[in-house]
Amino acid sequence: MTVRFGLLGAGRIGKVHAKAVSGDANARLVAVADAFPEAANAIASAYGCEVRTIEAIEAASDIDAVVICTPTDTHADLIERFARAGKAIFCEKPVDLSVERVKACIKVVDETKGKLMVGFNRRFDPHFMAVRHAIDDGRIGDVEMVTITSRDPGAPPVDYIKRSGGIFRDMTIHDFDMARFLLGEEPVAVTATAAVLVDKAIGEAGDYDSVSVILQTKSGKQAIISNSRRATYGYDQRIEVHGSKGMVSAENQRAVSIEVANGEGYTRPPLHDFFMTRYTEAYANEIASFIAAIEKGAKISPSGADGLAALVLADAAVQSVKEGKLIKIG
Repeated sequence: MTVRFGLLGAGRIGKVHAKAVSGDANARLVAVADAFPEAANAIASAYGCEVRTIEAIEAASDIDAVVICTPTDTHADLIERFARAGKAIFCEKPVDLSVERVKACIKVVDETKGKLMVGFNRRFDPHFMAVRHAIDDGRIGDVEMVTITSRDPGAPPVDYIKRSGGIFRDMTIHDFDMARFLLGEEPVAVTATAAVLVDKAIGEAGDYDSVSVILQTKSGKQAIISNSRRATYGYDQRIEVHGSKGMVSAENQRAVSIEVANGEGYTRPPLHDFFMTRYTEAYANEIASFIAAIEKGAKISPSGADGLAALVLADAAVQSVKEGKLIKIG
């Protein structure tokens, strides 16, 4: 079976998913839609697909699934439309910035028996997957503490910050999902602190650029998250999981993994400096997982419920910072 795709949105992340779909032997990119014709034409030319309107893709009989890469405020409406149209849906995170809107959207997906996957790509990074496998294999015993470090090389433009929903909903949300993925239990309490240390314009826009979060589960497991919009040494992505019998960790990745030793000491090449290069394999793997789930009629993960759970944690972190206290999750 070849899963036939329509791509909604031909921007930066749309290009990543166009490559992933086109590179999968079990998929074919049939059409692309974008508000900017030149962007859609560029993908159509690169991958041999057609440029169509969203309405045409929605009604198309030669399209089985869609990848939604449009602006965040369009996600929920498009998910509902394509669920009703009977298409399988892959949507970049988040489904929406409002918990209530996400709940309403998931309800439509459930009522239509739709298939929805939310793009938490880091679950599919080979290194982070290996951490999860080590846990599943019992190599470190029972998980007790998770430490996640996620720091960007530089802050995005302030215009982006203003419409992003804030650092907890835009950046930390990936780490909330990863914490849930590794803890094996749902967090029931959130404590967060935040500051503006990188760019005062971010603070003037109502956001933060440096945050720390502690998540706690009912049994007492903890996840500690460290985020910064600035890491002068590259894209800092590390995970450590401590268990009753040991520890497993995933280190930073480099474009070239070598080490040079000479009279000046030991040196290694710099880290990746962009999420698209750091997570190239993860993007391909998540699309492959989506395709396999469609072909087999299997449960899709991460699901809309996973997207909702991460957003609930993000909202709790925002509340914790504002009120200066631990926030319990209902």
